[in-house]
Amino acid sequence: MDSSRISLRPFKLSDADDLLIWASDDKVTSYLRWHTITSIQAASKYIQEVAIPHPWRRSICLDDRSIGYISVRPESGSERHKARIGYAIGSDYWGQGIVTMAIKMAIPIVFRDFPYLVRLEALVEPENVGSQRVLEKVGFKKEGFLRKYGFNKGEIRDMFIYSFLSTDEIP
Repeated sequence: MDSSRISLRPFKLSDADDLLIWASDDKVTSYLRWHTITSIQAASKYIQEVAIPHPWRRSICLDDRSIGYISVRPESGSERHKARIGYAIGSDYWGQGIVTMAIKMAIPIVFRDFPYLVRLEALVEPENVGSQRVLEKVGFKKEGFLRKYGFNKGEIRDMFIYSFLSTDEIP
């Protein structure tokens, strides 16, 4: 994939049609905490009420069309040195290196936008091998296995925890 075709930008209300394409796919949302979006109204509401007001949620764009997202949520108070990163991309784009490129683009921007941030964390379910590969390609370190750690879609699930520090280098 030509990296010049990939960009990150804030969501716009006009992204609703594109968001509906990838967010209506159960394969895409299976590891996400939010449920599949099934209507243009729900897509518009998600953009307006979740994506736009979020502290740092960017649309992953291919030729300026939304095909996924990266989200970073910094902690607060004495935990403000760390943030959780999450991402998803339409299943039509899996395995093309797009998310890897997008995260490599996002990391320096996130550390610039949040200068007090020292650590990015990602939680990944053991079955989500593709996401684990993405994190490892970007330079995240697998730190451990958290038993019955995350709640998703009505279940408490095991998770791997990965981290990337502000002093780490992107490969």
